[in-house]
Amino acid sequence: MPSASLSPLEPAAAPPPARWQRGEKQILSRTRILDLTTVAFHHPRRDVRRDFVIIDAPDWVNVIAHTADDRLVLVNQFRYGVNAFSWEIPGGVIDPGEDPVEAGVRELLEETGYTGERARILASIHPNPAIMSNRCHLVLVENCRRVADTEWDPDEEMEVAAVPVAEVYARARAGGITHSLVLDGLFFFEPIWRAARGASGAA
Repeated sequence: MPSASLSPLEPAAAPPPARWQRGEKQILSRTRILDLTTVAFHHPRRDVRRDFVIIDAPDWVNVIAHTADDRLVLVNQFRYGVNAFSWEIPGGVIDPGEDPVEAGVRELLEETGYTGERARILASIHPNPAIMSNRCHLVLVENCRRVADTEWDPDEEMEVAAVPVAEVYARARAGGITHSLVLDGLFFFEPIWRAARGASGAA
């Protein structure tokens, strides 16, 4: 009797992947914004030992700043990695020992001059777990309003705009916003925004 074949949706049972055992870490290079390291790992079942390059960076914060008239505060700035301008939500590096929510409120005020109410964590995500060790904390601040002048770092120069939320999502879906962490922030904010619109009877 011929053996029954498995469909592509019914793969053969396999053991779960093993957790690699972490060994020593060596710093390859220290920079102003990150450390480039190599870390030894051992696979317990296959007895494979290999060094992997890992980027150690501080945690970051990105801020969804929502105004009372249903706009999001965006910044447009030159990004050296892509050699182009990028529309983003405000954000930056969390100082050592700083609370992520407090860091988000601080970065929002420094970069845009806006502040608000009910600041809270939407999510904490890994920017790229394949090669990076840090987290990015996504903070929502509501009822935002401009209260101060900006206080940019020496290398910062930004266009600040409060854009209708629906337009922000349209830009993102059309490829006008490409920063992956910004898109993550919009992903987590969207159900909150839609629920509020439904409760208020907005179309």
